[in-house]
Parts: sequence; C-alpha cells; structure tokens
Amino acid sequence: MRTFAGAMRKLVFFWLLLMTLPAAAQSGWQDALREWLTAEDMEEGYGEQLMEQLEEQALNPINLNQTSCEELEALPFLTAQQVEGIMEYLDRYHPIRSLSELQMVQSLDYHTRRLLQHFVVAGDEKKASLWPTMDELLRYGKHHFTATGKIPFYERQGDKSGYLGYKYRHDLRYQYTYGNRIKAGITAAQDAGEPFFADRNRMGYDQYNYYVQLRDFGRLEELNVGHYRVQMGMGLLMNTRFQMGKLAMLQTMGRGMHTLTAHSSRSASNHLQGIATTVRLAKQWKATAFVSYQSIDATLNEDGSARTLLYSGYHRTPTEMAKKHNTHETDLGASIGWERGRLHINANGVYTHYDRSLHPMENALYRAYAARGQDFLNLSLDYGWNNHRWAFSGETAMNRKGALALIHTVNGRITNQLSLMLLHRYYDKRYTAQHANSFREGSSIQNEHGIYLGATWQPSRAFFFQGYVDYAHFSWPRYQVSAPSDAFDALASTRYQRKRWTWTVRYRLHLRQHDDDTKKMIVNQLNHRLRLAVDWAVLPSLSLRTQGDGVIVREQGNNSRGIMVGQQVRWQQRWVKVSGTLAWFHSDDYDSRLYQYEPSTQYDFSFPAYYGYGIRYSMMAQVDMGKHLRLATKLGVTNYFDRSTIGTGLQQVDQSSLADLLVQLSVKL
Repeated sequence: MRTFAGAMRKLVFFWLLLMTLPAAAQSGWQDALREWLTAEDMEEGYGEQLMEQLEEQALNPINLNQTSCEELEALPFLTAQQVEGIMEYLDRYHPIRSLSELQMVQSLDYHTRRLLQHFVVAGDEKKASLWPTMDELLRYGKHHFTATGKIPFYERQGDKSGYLGYKYRHDLRYQYTYGNRIKAGITAAQDAGEPFFADRNRMGYDQYNYYVQLRDFGRLEELNVGHYRVQMGMGLLMNTRFQMGKLAMLQTMGRGMHTLTAHSSRSASNHLQGIATTVRLAKQWKATAFVSYQSIDATLNEDGSARTLLYSGYHRTPTEMAKKHNTHETDLGASIGWERGRLHINANGVYTHYDRSLHPMENALYRAYAARGQDFLNLSLDYGWNNHRWAFSGETAMNRKGALALIHTVNGRITNQLSLMLLHRYYDKRYTAQHANSFREGSSIQNEHGIYLGATWQPSRAFFFQGYVDYAHFSWPRYQVSAPSDAFDALASTRYQRKRWTWTVRYRLHLRQHDDDTKKMIVNQLNHRLRLAVDWAVLPSLSLRTQGDGVIVREQGNNSRGIMVGQQVRWQQRWVKVSGTLAWFHSDDYDSRLYQYEPSTQYDFSFPAYYGYGIRYSMMAQVDMGKHLRLATKLGVTNYFDRSTIGTGLQQVDQSSLADLLVQLSVKL
C-alpha cells in the first residue's frame, strides 16, 4: 500500500498543477455514448465494442467531400433518413466548405450534428489514383503505435498460487492507415494471470489479432485479410460487430447494414479469420463473400464432443489453458444485393462447420433446442425502403430445419421534432444461427416473440426526450424459468439544456420472470432504476457532473435497494485533459447493483458495477507531448466498508480495497 500511496500523491499533485494552466474547451463523444447505454448493455459487452468502433472512427474521420453511403452507414448513430439527407446535400452542393453547412440537412437534429463533428471533416477533395504509388503510401500514410499496461496494487489468490502468469495486463497495438482506403495492423494482448513467453504462449502474448483492409479500389469496394468482422442485414444470420442496446437503437431507428470491418480489438472472440471481400458487380448490384478458419475454445465431453463453446479468452489456469484452441471452426458466407433508389434487397447465406460435434448437456428443458451437430446452414433475405420521412427494414431468416426468425422495423419523422419507431421480432425456439446477434430481450436469437415502440421528441434545442416500451414472450422454458414466461421493459429519458446547465432524468422499469426457490411457480422480479444528473459547464475548459442513481428490486414482497451519488470533474485544453470521479454507493446485494461511467484511456471502456457499501474514486490525466507523443494515466481505487475480502476463489483479494494504475503511451507518425 506504500507504493500505491506514493503513486496517488504524485498523480494528485500532477492533477492540481495542470488545473492552474490556461485552457480551451471541447467536449467528447464519450458523453453521448454514456447516455445511450443501460445496465444490460454493460453486462452484454455492447458498450466496449461500440467504444472501440467509435475510437477507430474518431482517429480516422470521414472526409464528407469524398464519402459514400457505405462509409456513413458505418457510423452507428445515424438513421437511414439522415444518411440519405447528407448524401442528397452533398450531391447538390458539393463540395462543402464547413461542417456548419450540415445545419441545412433537415433530418439532422442539433445533438446529432454535434456528435457527428467528431467523426467527419470537410476536407479537400483529392484526386486519388486507383492504386497509390509506393511514394504516396510512404508520404501520406500514418503510423500509430499504442502500448497499454494495467498495474494492480493488490494480489489475488490466483496470483499467489493458481495462475500461470503474473498479475499485470498489457497490450501493444500498431496500425498503418492511408486515408480511409488502407488500414493494416496487429494487436497483441495479454490478460492478467496469463503466461507470457511461457507454457503454450511461447510466442509471447496470449492473443494476436492482425488485419489488412483495402477500400475503394475500383469495383473492389472492400477487401479484408486476417481478422475481420461481418454484419449482414439486421443480424439474424451474421453479426460479429456489436448489437445496439434498446435505448441506443433509437439512434439508428433500427437501420440494417452490410459491412466488413477489420478486427483491431484486443478481444479474442466475436470475429472471423481469413478473407472477406465486397465487389461492385454493376451499378445496382454488389456481392460479398467471406471464408474463415479459426481455432476456438471449448469444454469437452468424455467422448470428445464439445459441450460448450467458450468466448471469454481467458487462459490463466492449467484448466483454462488446456481448453485453448482445442476446437476449430470453418465459416463460409455470401451475400448478393440489389439497390435501386430508395429500395434494397439482399440474399444471404452462411455455412458453419466444427471439427467436433456440438453436444450440450440434456439435463434441462431450456437446452432442448440448443444448437447440436457439426454443420449449420442459414439463409435469409433482408430488405428496406426509405425516403426523407419514412423507413422500413427487415430480415427473414431460416435454418436448415426450416425454423424461422423474423425482424421488421418501421420508423418515421412524424414532424421535424417527433420520430417514432416500431419493431417486431419473432424467433422460433428451433432457430439456431451460430453468429446471429440482433435486437432481443433474451440471451440469444431463439425462443422469443416481442414488440418494441420507441420515440424521440425534440420540441426545441433545449429539450430532448427519448423513450421506449418493449414486451417479449418466451414460449419455451429458459434458463432459471421452467415454463413459458414474459418480460416487459420501459424507459423514459429527458434532457433539458439551458446555457451552461444540462439536467437529465431517466427512469426504467424492467420486469422479468423466473422460478422461485421451490421451482414450483414463476415469480415476477420488478427492477426500478432512476437517475438524476446535472452537468455544469463552469468555464469553457472546466465542467462538472453530479449524478444520483437509485434502484429498487421487488420480488415476492421482498425489496432490494441501492443508491449511488457521484461527482465528476473534467478539465481540458488543447494538449492536456484531466478528469476525476468520486462515487459513494450502498446496495443490499448484487441484484441492486449500480453503474457509473468513468473516463479512461484510449480503447479502454470503464463502466463498472458496484454493490455493497463503499466509495470509488479515480483520476485520469492525458498529455499530448508535441504532435506525435501522448501519455495517459488513470488511477482507480475502490474502498469497501462492509467486507474484509473482495471476490471469491482465485479472484479473492484479502483486503477491503482495490487500487490499480493504467498507463498508456501512444505514438503517431
């Protein structure tokens, strides 16, 4: 703890020193991301995946004077009408000289325009050759190298005995970019507890992700080699990118897309490995095809079949290491699409083969329709139509057993201030698709029938409202539910902005059903969550956020309560950014856990959950030392007042506090 105390004193001194310097203002897109996400989004990992994609987009902004629909559709917060509105304006008034011209696009509201400015530029139009020369690649290409390490000031039981490696997490990233046309790089990642240059990691890091991506080379619209991600339509067949949560879904109004993206993340799952390409066949026709072969982790049965596919990526213990890459997966996919004006139709197919047969345990009803066998084939049609006010999109999918999955959305700008979205989905209990990831209440694209209604209303620049209601029915037993069940989810969020002040109120009611302790009846669990937040731009360089969260979970007459009060301070100028957070939390148990967003280093998404009784505080400083070098540090501490140990098993820490330091060095050339 002496080392920690010294590090903390130095960071506090550095922070106070920076606070005395002159500054200029700018706000980040991370604030908008924080407002989109709910607790379930954190648990599903949506936030981390969305953060990484937006980090990539912010580092390589789109030049509006040389863009396409496909590029703009990669921004996950634009609706189909907004993409069309931007393209129509560019066609009519090309080239644009300033981003302020986006005020002329009627479908773009004030807050979307402010968010968009972090990911686009109004640059000069350059007449690029079809194939750039070596001189152009060397002269105009950019290199970006990032090294990140996390140092914990505590020891877990596994660090003493049980884990194969040391307690430090670290990763290295290198990326080369040539505008938005060429991207290539490699990411090497190591989780805490994993062996480094030892055991089965004799090549050093536990995970390597490498990629090469080419775009806009004549008829070759895109080519990916190495690790990549694919999304087709609404995600009923293939979506290895990310899934928008229920509130964030209102940002895109349910828009489907066909995209190939290089996988530059440190994540060991949710990607493919091989080659993928999109080719423009004719003016109205294009085709996408991919092939992938990769090693994956699995828990095996005694007969050698795979009981469970594993996606955590952890290889810390001998047991976890024995499961590393013990199964192999082959994926083949293709899509052919036709587009004319505002109408598009795509036919899609995905085939997946495992070298081991999937054979999950059969001792529970909810596993009766789980994916089994070695070969899986899925086909679908996705389609859509839109104009400046209305949009319709959907996808109909079928597996080789004839089971269906359907999702459809209709959304419209009723007035310039009011937008509505209606979404319906039906996923047969027999439907399975190994890479499906779409809108859902349950844990998979299976055994669900639901309807969702969302609304966005902005009567003035100062007032903004978003809300939704969602109902889902599950006709077959689910995990911890031994009979058909239902779920209901409703959320309302209001933001009012006046001069330097912004007030936000959010309330959510989530009803879920599960078996009681006797497993003889189904009970309702009602989860009420309320958030009150006030943001104050004290100075152009200094902002404060005060936030209060409360949760009440009701079940069979019993209540579980939680409360959190937090304060965030942010100071920023051109070459330095400093922030600090402090939160006091008190909850009865894990059911009433609470979440708070924390600013962090690049590529690190921090939205941890807290339960019990304690405080959490953190400080982050980021300094640009010239044009090419950036140093960022973050110190985070959690103190619990109601326990003497934290965690269980190999993760147990024999003290009442946790402190860790995150350090990142970034070089741009």
